[in-house]
Amino acid sequence: MVGYAFMGAAHSQAWRTVNRVYDLPAQVRMALVCGRDTGKVAEAADRLGWDAHTTDWRRLVESDEIDVVDICTPGDSHAEIALAALAAGKHVLCEKPLANTVAEAREMAAAAVAAQAAGVRSMCGFTYRRVPAVTLMRRMVAEGRLGTIRHVRAAYLQDWIVDPQFPLVWRLQKDKAGSGALGDIGAHIIDMTQYVTGQRITGVSAITETFVKQRPLPAEYSGLAAQAAGNGVADGQGPDMGPVTVDDAAVFVARLDDGALATYEASRFATGRKNALRVEINGSLGTLVFDLERLNELEFYDATRPAAEQGFTRILVTEAEHPYMSAWWPPGHIIGYEHSFTHQARDLVEAIATGVDPAPSFVDGLQVQLVLDAVTRSAELGSTWTHVEPALEAVAA
Repeated sequence: MVGYAFMGAAHSQAWRTVNRVYDLPAQVRMALVCGRDTGKVAEAADRLGWDAHTTDWRRLVESDEIDVVDICTPGDSHAEIALAALAAGKHVLCEKPLANTVAEAREMAAAAVAAQAAGVRSMCGFTYRRVPAVTLMRRMVAEGRLGTIRHVRAAYLQDWIVDPQFPLVWRLQKDKAGSGALGDIGAHIIDMTQYVTGQRITGVSAITETFVKQRPLPAEYSGLAAQAAGNGVADGQGPDMGPVTVDDAAVFVARLDDGALATYEASRFATGRKNALRVEINGSLGTLVFDLERLNELEFYDATRPAAEQGFTRILVTEAEHPYMSAWWPPGHIIGYEHSFTHQARDLVEAIATGVDPAPSFVDGLQVQLVLDAVTRSAELGSTWTHVEPALEAVAA
């Protein structure tokens, strides 16, 4: 695994747990974790359960003992690591968004498609697909329980940078993160709605905003050290301030390829909202609602019921027949955020062991990247309606 911070810890928990929960055709061994700081990665290896550590990710790619490379780094390094790993015949799990640009994502998707012929598997880490309630939501839509899909409403709201004194971390720098709220959390609701509905976003009209345009530099980059590092601090800005180069919020309307209308909102300035993801799907026969703050539940409105019986029904997604739940607890005993990462690990191990291609694929990751790019371009052009290219056409090009 490359990277050991927030996502690295979540992925590590999944790798430690997956064989203890599921009966899988292969056994996971956590061989080697990589990070830039020798002391910190050594501590992380011990704390997270890795056999060894390194500061050079190329060791993972070159090692004959390693089958899978798990990429949990900022987006600016995804393409280089993934392309090298695929070329070396390693299976790859790469966190979302797949890359920082469409060009990088296209190259990664093309390399993944080519590697499939040699039995090399790849997956993009849109983990919310593995929340049992979300997987059930997709199943119910596919079964026709909602009829014709007419509306999609999706929002992902956080507030962790509301304070203008919050420092200029890497997620607020375009060269490292690619985009702000749009790519960080907006990517999740883009993927989730396309996954749940089985439809692709074909066009968007968007606005974005950066509310706080300068922030204090982290301690290690303050003062003269920041200027020496070439971080873009200009005269007159103050030696301890730097520019925010990503969006703080993005709002856009969209059309899906079967005609549904959709609205999306991604913000890291929604005061009071910590990690609030909500998706509602309206169809001709009913409605489904998922709320991450109640992740063991779905709300279902069945319009085919007699009028006297209609109303939203709460489905508690904890039964053994619900997706992924048979390996966990008795009905009614809820699971949490971390479990979806274990489900992701399970699906990847099974795919590798049985010789099938897992989902979401790198092509799926490219499809989300194409939407992110269209949203950015639309906002730059004053909310102009902007076409979203199909990912398979982008790979072929």
